[in-house]
Amino acid sequence: MKTLANSIALQTLRLSSAGFFAIILVFTSQSFAERYLVVMKNKAVFAQAHAQFMMSNRTQLASIKGLQSQAVSDDFQPTAVVEDSLTHLNTLVVEISDEKELRALRASGQVALIEKEIFHPAPKPVQGFTLTRPWDYNLNYAQPMNAETMGVGPRTPWGIQAVRAPQAWDAARGGDGVRVLVLDTGIDKDHPSLGPNFEKGRDFVNDNNQPYSFADSVGHGSHCAGTIAGAMGADGFVGVAPRAKLLAGRVCSEEGCSNVAVAQGINWGISEKVDVISMSLGGPMATPAEKRAIEAADRAGISVVAASGNDGTPKVSYPAAFPTVVAVGAIDKTLSKAKFSQWGPELDIVAPGVDVVSSVPMGTGRESKVTLGTQVVPSTSFAGSPEVLVPASSELVVAGLGKPDEYKGAVGKFALVKRGEISFAEKVKNAIAAGVNGVVIYNNEPGLLQGALTQDGSIVAIPVVMIEQAVGDAAKNALDRGQKLNVTLQTVPTDYASFAGTSMATPHVAGVVALMKGANRVLKPAQVLQILKSTAQQLSGSNDQNQLGTGLVNAERAVSQSK
Repeated sequence: MKTLANSIALQTLRLSSAGFFAIILVFTSQSFAERYLVVMKNKAVFAQAHAQFMMSNRTQLASIKGLQSQAVSDDFQPTAVVEDSLTHLNTLVVEISDEKELRALRASGQVALIEKEIFHPAPKPVQGFTLTRPWDYNLNYAQPMNAETMGVGPRTPWGIQAVRAPQAWDAARGGDGVRVLVLDTGIDKDHPSLGPNFEKGRDFVNDNNQPYSFADSVGHGSHCAGTIAGAMGADGFVGVAPRAKLLAGRVCSEEGCSNVAVAQGINWGISEKVDVISMSLGGPMATPAEKRAIEAADRAGISVVAASGNDGTPKVSYPAAFPTVVAVGAIDKTLSKAKFSQWGPELDIVAPGVDVVSSVPMGTGRESKVTLGTQVVPSTSFAGSPEVLVPASSELVVAGLGKPDEYKGAVGKFALVKRGEISFAEKVKNAIAAGVNGVVIYNNEPGLLQGALTQDGSIVAIPVVMIEQAVGDAAKNALDRGQKLNVTLQTVPTDYASFAGTSMATPHVAGVVALMKGANRVLKPAQVLQILKSTAQQLSGSNDQNQLGTGLVNAERAVSQSK
């Protein structure tokens, strides 16, 4: 059974490497002009505070009857301001600039909890993602940069087929009328795959974001939204529930995420009476205020779906580990557990989370295009590789595994290098030192994968791409026979990108829940969770520690059982 930690540390816990939530509680002897979540005991006092806030949009905390206290000296001048009122959480967002006011607030006897605002790193996919160019909001695209206009682009993502979403569309009407709130980094509301289903958005970061407050400057939120409810495109791209409506709550920016923003976002979802909240974020613990918000969403009949985490450890992150939340882990194309996916007794289900293609802010995705001889072959780019917007061609030369003495014949040319033994970064470093103009790495197992050439986000001096094992073997054999091969590399701007992470698995399940609600709008969160688990596809991998939960989410079965 899922349980909350027995005790809450009264200090800041170290944030995990995955950049997820950690518990922080209140009341240090420092900090000025900080924001706090103030949970009220008395509903009447909260109602007064809410009424005053609604009249003035910012109200002095000291003016609220019942919150005054004699715990401070008579000459103290209170300045705390109520910035927001979360009606469904009985909670105020208060800016406090003096520790004396914290003491006074605690001494009032009206407060159940005071939680200081904390910031966590923004959620990111495994191996990271950086927008490949600044989002040019003034650029007026003559037409969307997609498969038809660029000559390359996504097809139907493998995960949509894996969860059997198309087989459920008729019975669920594609999720028509169902509303899904994505709490994340925002959304590109004008994206060709997102715009048709976008309903509304709100910003809870309050950083003067441009060109509109809930715009996605990170890419993560748009990617999750596309998997949930991307509209069917001519190129085959589609989300799990292609007729569901999308709402976007921006609770994370490039600088991080706020527990205050998360609580505000959930409160907004309850006000909007959404059917599903998708949260591709989490961490080793959760703050008490976040726990209360999740519980309020459950009482309101909203299914909350969240990521299990990307640390690869046997501990499910919060909020996924809460009893009412659908906890989602990740699998790859072989239907095996992704190495990074966290697990444990709280894990409910798994979904595709590796090589997941979905929407990113328009024009910010980059797709590699490799032409070997006269044939365009499947390829993927590396983080840290420079863009090649103008096609670059060169003779291709075999360079073994990319060790220093294997590049001698490839000086001034492109090198064909096999994956293995040494890291991608080391292969490329050796190539640059030898004077090679570019590297084509071919896989040593079926399929393609993404990798990073640098750890600090820097760009290397030469272009690097990966091609498939069979293509690379055939090219090497031809070169070994003395045949000459030219290769052309190009970087093509797109509206899509391939991510990996439990963040990517979560929206698959959120989309399936939307289909279930499309078939039966009166399903309660507990019923949704039970149906998801009972209809999941059993997987063959080891599950002795619940690494795979009840199995792979199955939209066809889940919708059938939802009627």
